Amino acid sequence: MVTFIYEVLLELQEKNEDISNLTFVLPSKRAGVFLKHEIKNVSKETIFSPQILSIEDFTRELSQLNPISNTELLFEFYSVYLELTKSADQDSFEVFAKWAQIILQDFNEIDRYLIPPKQIFEYLFDIQKINHWSKQENQTDLVKKYLSFWNKLFEYYTHLTEHLMSKNIGYQGLIYKEAVANIETYIQTNPDKKVIFLGFNALNTAEETIIQELLQNGIAEIYWDLEDTFFKNPIHDAAMFIRDYRENWSYFKSNPFKWLTTNYSKPKNISIFGVPKNIGQAKQIGTILKGLNINQKNLNNTAIVLGDEALLMPVLNSLPSSIDALNITMGLPLNSVPLASLFEKIFDLHKTTNKSFYYKDVISILSHQNINCLFQNNKVSDIIKTIQTNNLVYLNLEQLKTLSSPSEDIMTLLFSSWENSAEIALKQTKKLILKIKNYLDTDKQRNILSLEYLFRFNELFNELTRLNSNYVHLKNSNTLFEVYKNLLSTETLDFKGEPLQGLQVMGMLESRVLDFETVIISSVNEGVLPLGKNHNSFIPFDVKLQYNLPTFKEKDAIYAYHFYRLLQRAKNIYILYNTETDVLNGGEKSRFITQLELEAAHNISQNIVLPKVMSSKKELLQIKKDESVINRLKEIALKGFSPSSLTNYIRNPIDFYNQKILKITEYEEVEENIATNTLGTVIHNSLEDLYKPLQGTYLSIDILKGMKKEIDERVNHHFKDLYKEGDITKGKNLIVFEIAKRYLNNFLNLEIEDLKKGNEIKIIAIESENKVKLKLDTIDFPIYLTGKVDRVDQYNGTTRIIDYKTGKVDSSKVSLIHWEDITTDYDKFSKSFQVLTYAYAMVKEGKVNLPLEAGIISFKNLSAGFLKFTKKESVYDKNKITQISEETLQSFEIELKNLILEICNQDMSFIEKTI
Repeated sequence: MVTFIYEVLLELQEKNEDISNLTFVLPSKRAGVFLKHEIKNVSKETIFSPQILSIEDFTRELSQLNPISNTELLFEFYSVYLELTKSADQDSFEVFAKWAQIILQDFNEIDRYLIPPKQIFEYLFDIQKINHWSKQENQTDLVKKYLSFWNKLFEYYTHLTEHLMSKNIGYQGLIYKEAVANIETYIQTNPDKKVIFLGFNALNTAEETIIQELLQNGIAEIYWDLEDTFFKNPIHDAAMFIRDYRENWSYFKSNPFKWLTTNYSKPKNISIFGVPKNIGQAKQIGTILKGLNINQKNLNNTAIVLGDEALLMPVLNSLPSSIDALNITMGLPLNSVPLASLFEKIFDLHKTTNKSFYYKDVISILSHQNINCLFQNNKVSDIIKTIQTNNLVYLNLEQLKTLSSPSEDIMTLLFSSWENSAEIALKQTKKLILKIKNYLDTDKQRNILSLEYLFRFNELFNELTRLNSNYVHLKNSNTLFEVYKNLLSTETLDFKGEPLQGLQVMGMLESRVLDFETVIISSVNEGVLPLGKNHNSFIPFDVKLQYNLPTFKEKDAIYAYHFYRLLQRAKNIYILYNTETDVLNGGEKSRFITQLELEAAHNISQNIVLPKVMSSKKELLQIKKDESVINRLKEIALKGFSPSSLTNYIRNPIDFYNQKILKITEYEEVEENIATNTLGTVIHNSLEDLYKPLQGTYLSIDILKGMKKEIDERVNHHFKDLYKEGDITKGKNLIVFEIAKRYLNNFLNLEIEDLKKGNEIKIIAIESENKVKLKLDTIDFPIYLTGKVDRVDQYNGTTRIIDYKTGKVDSSKVSLIHWEDITTDYDKFSKSFQVLTYAYAMVKEGKVNLPLEAGIISFKNLSAGFLKFTKKESVYDKNKITQISEETLQSFEIELKNLILEICNQDMSFIEKTI
């Protein structure tokens, strides 16, 4: 294909221009590489390469100023700010940085567009005075300070300019402004020089002035790259700037305008894909490339242009394996590599000077891939397990060193206090980088990418160290973190590759002046292409209009030009947009797509790519019982089936399989707040301590009153035993601690009230362990039933089997109509099943005699008293049977044995239940 650069070079050759003696000025450095490549295609003999400059380099050459980074500019501005501001009114650097960056952007725009600074700042001050009713006599201190700030803007600007000029440095706008001031000198000292400007579109006033001066003096030419179709359409944004230059530059009144092309009207294959989400777009790009049958020649003429540069890594991971040559023009943002998250976590950890650290922050840092590797023999998992087991919600350095012995030095490096000092923070982070490097060096070949990441972060912290030594503004680690984030956001990890070979991957701005036969453009959504309205400036919109400063309208036109210029010479165009609207990351499909559809200049194929949605119908899991499962069941049967394991099976056989067969336990976490099961255990254990010594004796009021005095000590003891080093002295934990004591007090009060009414209570057994053998004719291995009963007593001569529940239980949960329901409905009848199992086991062991009662005491429903198991013939049956007889146990035994037979039957799989 014939590119724009080739066409320009061909024209210059036809005019007998000596290309070696020309100076080419391009919008970007990237275009310079392609220019050199095209020169060898045009020139028939060996020549010296001409001078090729980006517009940034050219203006720097004119101004004789060295560029300064945004971060260093912020420091220089703060020095000026401190000189001009009373100490009582001075902001800290951290606060200053938030508003100063916006002001510096405005300074930059004012200089680039050559706006008289005094005039615009006075105008802004007058606007603020009107806005705040400054004519009234009594102004508040806040209004006075606010107006004083606006009044000082010109002073800030003037002194900053003088300060930077004295150091021979400048930000972009100042460099452009000085370049304009020096243009006459450049023209006089370079009368024989010829400058060629290529592929420009939106010029600021400084650039316009420089180019026009060079054109008028005959030492420059400019070649535009614009489609005639766009130029002739007075409302087409792609031609907005160039149309204006053609009409208003005096140079074009007597000189030809180069060029308006007709490439866009040539046949093109345009395909538009609506794809859900960003990852979907990346995958679709891979699919498109697979279908192109790319060879080496057309691979070089294929470009992926990312509207959203965050798509870089997903796209790279989606490229087909057949693509063996790749050139990535854009860099990988450094804040997206794993190390960035590590340093952010460490900075967050040290934001305060607290001596102890929240366990989740500690675990997050220790588990990070760049820290975990520093510990030997899976040490981090042991540390985490210890933290979880001992409920260590907050940990200090000494505890962490004890946990990590013999790796205390790593803990010291990570968790020793920074004392809110930027200097200490920098020293610690540099030591940590060195520590990680020493580990990665042990296998350089394997860790080559990680070492590259680490090297870039080392450079970043070296820059922070230099800034900290040159300036005195980094007072603390919090300020350092703000500067670190500012630097990190601008840093990229550049890829190495052959710039002219292979598939080209680039951002929208990198595509300037370049042409490709096949173009794939991603993220063509509103809010991305074009960017949309974002007014990050102190200068109001109407003031910008008055002084011809760019607004969102001009920025949209810039994106329109880049978008349509990509399409001009391309033959195969694939445009992707995200169908899932998201106000944060772009909305509906871009207006550019709608414009293409309305123009109807080409045949456009529309495609909506829908993900393959799997059927929502879930097949229930079935697990067959092989020999290993049966062997495990034999072990369980010999040890004994407990009521909780059997009700677990009733609830869901797969849960039983996971917990009992596979022995998968629940993930243990740190209890920041006391869990429900911990509260229940504390109450059970406390009641055991209080009532165990009374087995075989009758309760009395005096005994129970004596028990009440022991409640505090018993509850405190068991919380410390179970909750380990968790804090129960404040917050929710203190409330739960007091609830436990209240539950026990209320229960003992209930017992006292019973005795006062003349009832007799004799304690038979506390935490009685039972184990009884079951006879099942079809099972050839021994089966036992086990269970620990919370309490067995005699109440006015009636034996009661009691199970404590700290949760709320009502009488409906211990009521049964049909026996077959007791092993099928967990929610309604699991409590009945449990108490009947206890009664069955104790009767079979001969520990109690029939008839008896079995039931529950619910600590959240103490007013209901003892909730007895009841058997009814129907819902309307008023004759509730509460006493458990031989007939009751025989009926229960049938259901119990059927359940255990089902569990142990090799021919019956474990079948999942929908819960």
